[in-house]
This record gives sequence, C-alpha cells and structure tokens, in this order.
Amino acid sequence: MLISETTVCAPATSGGGAIAIIRISGPQSIEICERIFVPADPKRRLKEQKGFTIVLGDIKSGDEIIDEVLISIFRAPHSFTGEDSAEISCHASPYIQQKIMELLISHGAVAARPGEFTQRAFLNGRIDLSRAEAIADLVASESKMAHRIAMKQMKGSFSDEIAVLRADLLHFASLIELELDFGEEDVEFADRKSLFEIVDRVLNVSRKLSSSFSLGNAVKNGIPVVIAGNPNTGKSTLLNRLLMEERAIVSDIPGTTRDAIEDTVVIEGIRFRFIDTAGLRDTTDIIENLGIKKTHEKISAASVILLLADINEGAGPLNALLKKIRGQLTDEKRIVILVNKTDNDLYGNRQLMQENILPKQDESMLFISAKTGEGIDELKKLLGRLAGAGRLNTENVIISNVRHYEALLHVAESLERVRTGLENNLQEDFIATDIRHAIHYLGEITGEITTDEILQNIFRNFCIGK
Repeated sequence: MLISETTVCAPATSGGGAIAIIRISGPQSIEICERIFVPADPKRRLKEQKGFTIVLGDIKSGDEIIDEVLISIFRAPHSFTGEDSAEISCHASPYIQQKIMELLISHGAVAARPGEFTQRAFLNGRIDLSRAEAIADLVASESKMAHRIAMKQMKGSFSDEIAVLRADLLHFASLIELELDFGEEDVEFADRKSLFEIVDRVLNVSRKLSSSFSLGNAVKNGIPVVIAGNPNTGKSTLLNRLLMEERAIVSDIPGTTRDAIEDTVVIEGIRFRFIDTAGLRDTTDIIENLGIKKTHEKISAASVILLLADINEGAGPLNALLKKIRGQLTDEKRIVILVNKTDNDLYGNRQLMQENILPKQDESMLFISAKTGEGIDELKKLLGRLAGAGRLNTENVIISNVRHYEALLHVAESLERVRTGLENNLQEDFIATDIRHAIHYLGEITGEITTDEILQNIFRNFCIGK
C-alpha cells in the first residue's frame, strides 16, 4: 500500500440537487473533520467512531454554524481509497460547500486533483488500472449501453480475463527461462505443443477483444450518423423527426442548410450523433460550396450514412449519388438508402424505385416519410442493429479504451513472433523475449506495469472528487 502523508478533499457531487457530498481522504481526514464539527450528541466524538458509521451534527466556523450535516466515517483499509476517509453530506448551497472546503483546507487538508481519490485507490491496491478507467467511463456514460460496458469493466470482467491470460504466459515464460539456465544440458521444461496451444488461445482472445474496440469506442463517444442527399430531399425534416424537436430549419428553398448541424439521441440504448448536412449538388454559390465540402468530410468520418432521396425524383438522381458516395468511401461504412416523402408519392414511384435501386449486400433501403413519421420506428431498429446492439446485450467483454486497444495490438504482435519462432525452432532466448513483451503489455492494461507518465495521462482526465 501507498501510505500518503497528505489528506485531500473535494466536492464529490455536481450541482443541481438539494444535497452535496464533500469527500476527505488521508491519514488526518477524521481528525480534520472533528476540528470543524460539533456532534448533536456530545458523547459521539468522530475519532472514536468505527468505520461505516454516520454522525449528525453542525459544521462550525468559530461560533458561526455553517450547516447541519451528516458525516460518514470509513476506516482504512475498508474505504474506496484504502485510507481513513470521511464524507460530509451537506446542503447543496454553493456558499456552504465553498465554506466547508475552506475550513477543511485551513485545518490541514489539500484540495484534491482530478481523479486523485481513484488514483489513491489504485496505488493502494483497492482496484486495478482498467477498473479505475472504467469509473471515469461510468461517470461519463450517457446511454444504457455505454453504462453497461463501463459497469462490466468496473466489476472486473475485463481485468479478470487479462489476469488469466497473463498468468498462463508467465507460467510458460518461467519454464523457458529455466531452459536457458540449463542451456548446456539440452533439457526441455516447456512442452512445445502446450506452448503452441497457450499462445494460440491468448492470441485469439487478444484479437477478439481488440476487434470489439470499434464498437465499444463508438458506443462510448456516440455513433456518428450523417444525413446526406440532394437538396430538398427532407434531410432537416428527418433530423427534427429523429430528435423530436425543431432543431434544423426546414424550407422548400434549395441550399437552406449550409453548415453541418449536430445533435445526439439515444436509440436502442445507444447514443447516436446525427449530422444534418448541406445538400449535394453543383452550385456556383461560394458559401454553399463550402457547406458541400464539409458534407463530404462528414461522410468520410461517419460510421453510418443515411442517404436520402425524394420518391418523386425517381431512381436516376439517387443511383448517380449512390455511385458517387460509394466511390468516396475508403473504409467500411454502412449506407442506409432512405426513399423519403412516401406520403406524397405523386407518380406512384414506389414500385419503380424498388425495381431500379439495387442496394449492395451490406446496404439497406427503407421507404419513409420524415413528415408523418412513417418508417421511422423501423429506421431506429435498423440503426440499433447496425450499431451492434445485439452484441452489446451479450455477456462478451467489449473494450472502449484506446489505451487497452493499443496494448492488445502489441500483445498480438508479440505472440505472432512467438508462433513464428516456435514453427522455425528459434532459440529459446528469442522466444522468451517475445513472451516477456506480451506479458508486459498485458500488465500495462491492469497497471501491474506502469509509469508516472501513464498515470498522469489517465487521471488528469477524471472529474474533481473522483
């Protein structure tokens, strides 16, 4: 355990409620609280209380009562940080919180840095590094699926899997190292067939985990969905329908939308970032051309493209636009063709559109009316499926942290070299080096191997009080 000499304090709740919590942790946390606290029962001194007890009383500055509060006591090592800790539940007045913080600091505490409580929990062995990062993700989660991914990781499903993989590699690494010690005697402690099996298993799991990153990262940050199409196809109306508010200006005048308009909505438990863009057409208007250029940039960056067409324009303009969009895409993206304005099909074009627009295997086509809402529920379900809601509902571990993703890629690279070395009967010292590299990167994920720089980069992104 890390025995810290400082006691830190910080507000642990955000504004907007009636009650606030101020957290204190460190060797003097209970003693400092006692200096500014008068219990309602004079016999109940804070220093004499056991852990997991709550004491009612007043916070005082000299003779002035600042607030009537509850103080929760936690004794080391049975606290979040592993240290003696206390939490002051007070009224959420900004003045009261500020005054209590001033009193705590004037009596020896120090204002906590972002993530300092969680960092102390990690350094004191209460949680590993991947669980610490999951706490930040849990606080920031804005959808059911983002919450589910963070909760699984915080409960240890990811770190437990990494621990098993690392233990298997450590076992064989020790046997390989033993062979090196007896190199002149030509003995073999590590069974090569078993080593192949372990390497393949760890390699497969690390690849499976790293392949889940694109989904996990999209869920964590919101899946970007571009609404694109020719002018006056109903893009802004669709955005407003999906958001259930008048977010974008709707007009019959072509070129009304000249800049990208973004907003988020949760569908099927997943947060989507919808982006309404300028209509795609040839124009001499300099400002509109800038908007069209930005549309193409947004299409390149999106995960899903909702390509809108007016049912009354027929299949020709849509097929031409489809060809152009497909030629622009360089990586895997999902195109959903939306034939809009079905409520106003002037020429009975639905059948013709179905016959003359041929989506590719990984594309979908729906007939909708953004104006009346026809087909919108079906579109939402489709978006949920495209985003992988089914995969998220399984018990499989999904990673959403870029640091973990990069470490798993390094693990896979190292184990690929181990496999190649075993297949070509390379010397044990080369194989041992690559196994050690894989073990190192697995240890970086959980924090068994880390540096001050890594810790600073992780915890500086936490909120104050966590």
